[in-house]
Amino acid sequence: MKTVCTTLALALLATVSLRAQDSVQAQPQAAGPAPTVEAVLTRGVTDRVPQDTATAVAAEVGQLFLWTKVTGGAGQTIHHVWFHGDTQVGDVELQVGGSPWRTWSRKAVPADWTGAWHVEIRDAAGSILKRVDFTVGQ
Repeated sequence: MKTVCTTLALALLATVSLRAQDSVQAQPQAAGPAPTVEAVLTRGVTDRVPQDTATAVAAEVGQLFLWTKVTGGAGQTIHHVWFHGDTQVGDVELQVGGSPWRTWSRKAVPADWTGAWHVEIRDAAGSILKRVDFTVGQ
């Protein structure tokens, strides 16, 4: 009888201990501060450097790049979310490998997609870190 009681007590303690560990692991990690973001719209990137900057481009541009420098976001993910007017036309996920970190995305621009555009740089939770507005063909 004593052995049975001891075995039950040990089993109960082990279960309580495992539950306590599970509840600690289930708690979310505190998020670090939001990274600092610099961004420019450019027609090209060479050696991780934007070749120019633009806020207005010709309709025949063909493609554009959003070059971004992220400071303080090592190991995080950001998104470049491209919009033509209010319509989302692209979402590019980019890994931030260090701090500072330079990265970019590219978007093909059809010649008949003129007007207002913008790109939102978002963190993994969807918060907007920066917005870059530009015009195509006007």
